[in-house]
Amino acid sequence: MNAKIYVEGGGERRELRARCRKGFSCFFRKTALAGKMPRVIACGGRHQTFDRFRTAINHAEADVFIVLLVDSEEPVTASAWRHLRERDSWRKPPNATDNHVHLMVQCMESWFLADMDALASYFGNGFNRNALPGQANVEKVSKTALMESLTRATRASAPKGRYRKGKHSFEILSSLDPQKVAQASPYAKRLLGTLLTKASE
Repeated sequence: MNAKIYVEGGGERRELRARCRKGFSCFFRKTALAGKMPRVIACGGRHQTFDRFRTAINHAEADVFIVLLVDSEEPVTASAWRHLRERDSWRKPPNATDNHVHLMVQCMESWFLADMDALASYFGNGFNRNALPGQANVEKVSKTALMESLTRATRASAPKGRYRKGKHSFEILSSLDPQKVAQASPYAKRLLGTLLTKASE
């Protein structure tokens, strides 16, 4: 079965959405999905992503598995659909199941904490990994604390300079080790497991 992933990211600029697609595709290519890659659709903003997912799942062909992938923005204490209903007032489409929705908890940058070596290699001289949280489960780090720590860790890095979302985020994503991300993020592990299962059907 083929998969299409409607992912939050890339904003309004076509060039940035292309970076988003490339970043996620490179990430997935380093898994067992390499032989049957999902198609990544970068949708820009959060609500645009849900709207495009909802349209896609309502018109999906039988051999295409549709996935929604968005930031949780906050800790997740309920099912993914319930979390999105309570936070964003999004209603689960009638033909969607729990397998169709996946979250980056608490945001995509959370995955960066799982692979400190990739971050250090990307930012180079001046990168301060000690400024980043040492939490084994990256989903427990709040988005605010994460973004502040990324700024501190990279403020003296050269030549990349201080972390900037969009400018750096998707290049970093493409450099991550998916196995490390899955070990540190239960929701990332769930996403990869679902995609691998569907790819084998």
